Amino acid sequence: MNSASISIGVIGLGYVGLPLTLSFGKKFKTIAYDINVKRIEELKKAFDNNNEHTKLEFKRSTKVKFTSNPKNLEECQVYIVTVPTPIDKKNIPDLSHLINASKLIAKLLKKKNIVIYESTVYPGATEEICVPILEKYSKLKYNKDFFCGYSPERINPGDKERTFEKIPKIVSASDSYSLNIIKNIYSRVIKSKIFVAKNIKTAEAAKIIENTQRDLNISLINECAIIFNKMNINIYEVLKAAETKWNFLKFKPGLVGGHCIGVDPYYLTYKAKKIGLKPHVIMAGRKVNDSMPKYLFDSIKIKFIKKKIALSKSKILILGTTFKEDVADTRNSKTIDLAKIFKKKTICVDIFDPLIEKNVADLKSFNLIKKPANNYYDCVILAVPHLYFKKMGLKKILNFRKKKSIFVDLKNYFNNSKFTDLTF
Repeated sequence: MNSASISIGVIGLGYVGLPLTLSFGKKFKTIAYDINVKRIEELKKAFDNNNEHTKLEFKRSTKVKFTSNPKNLEECQVYIVTVPTPIDKKNIPDLSHLINASKLIAKLLKKKNIVIYESTVYPGATEEICVPILEKYSKLKYNKDFFCGYSPERINPGDKERTFEKIPKIVSASDSYSLNIIKNIYSRVIKSKIFVAKNIKTAEAAKIIENTQRDLNISLINECAIIFNKMNINIYEVLKAAETKWNFLKFKPGLVGGHCIGVDPYYLTYKAKKIGLKPHVIMAGRKVNDSMPKYLFDSIKIKFIKKKIALSKSKILILGTTFKEDVADTRNSKTIDLAKIFKKKTICVDIFDPLIEKNVADLKSFNLIKKPANNYYDCVILAVPHLYFKKMGLKKILNFRKKKSIFVDLKNYFNNSKFTDLTF
C-alpha cells in the first residue's frame, strides 16, 4: 500500500475525530463520517458547534469530504475510529459505539485494509472485542487479510497550544507491515514525536494510565483540601508553599468530570476485576473525586446555617456548568451533579453559562438564564471560571448577590478571601 495515495476514513467527528480529520485532510483524501446528520450539515458549512475550530482551519483542509452515508467510506484503505467510549450509570464501560463502528467498517473492509482505533478502551479491547467483529462481518482474516492499530487520542479541548499536530503521538500495530504504514501516515501530519509502542495492548494501557495517574493525584489534593478546610487552612496557600520544592507535583483541587479523567479509571478497574484483581488505590481515588459534589453541597449548607439564611427558600446561581474552563462540553460534568443535589432538595437553581445552548440534554431540567439579575441570589457559585467570567470581573459577579449572601469561588479564581465565603 502506497501511503501517499491512501484514502482515510474517520468514523466519529466529535472532539477527537474533527481535529484529526482537519489535519489529515491537508495531506490525504479524507472521508469524515458521523451518524449525526445535523453535525455533518454544520461541518459542511465549516461550523463547529463545539467552538474548537475556525472556518480558516476548515478551508485549509482541502481534501475532506463530510458525510453521514457509510457508502462513501467504501473507497478508503485506512479507517480511524474516534467514537465515544463512555461508562453507564453503574460505571461499567459502554462499548456500544465502538462495536457499532466496528460492524460498519467490517461490512466495507477489503484485503490489505487497516483499521486504527483511537477511542479510549481497557487494555486488550481492540483485539478481544473489535477484531472478532471485524472478522465476523467481513469474512476476512485478521493479520492475513486486514490489519489493526491503536493510537490513543490525546486531544485536550479548549487548549489552543497543545493541538493535535503538536502533541507527541503513540502508535502501535498488529504487525510490521501495518505499523510501517500507520507510522508513515501519522508522521505526515504530526509535527511532534512519534512513539512506537511494543504492541496494541501496551498502547491501550498507556492511554489508561495517563488519565488514571491524573485522577489519583487530584483525588489526593481534594482529600487534603477537605482536611485543611476542617482545620481552617487555605489549601491554595499550602500548595503555593509546597510548590517551592523542586519535585512537588503541581495539582489543584477540583471537580473531576469530562470524558477522560473521570471515566478512564473505570475502564482499567473493570478489566482488573475481569482478570481476578481488586484495584484498591484507583477505586479509592475515584470514590473521593465522585464524592466532591456532595461534599461541596454540605459545605455550602454549613455556610447558610452560619449566616442564618434559609437554604430551602433560597435562590442559587451557578456560573459555568461545562466540565472544564472555556469548552462547551458538559459530558460527565460534576458541576451539573452539584446542581442536581440542590434541585433534589427542591432549592431554586439558575444556571448561567455563555458557552452552552439551551438544548443541552444534561441541562434540560434546569433553568438556563440569558443574564443573571442583580441583588437577586442568596448564593452565587463560580463553578467553572471561563475567560468570560474573568472579563466580567469579581465586582459584577458579586452584584448578583443579595446583601449578606454567599459567594463560592470553587477554584479560588479571583483569590480574594475578603469576599469569598468558600473555595475548595
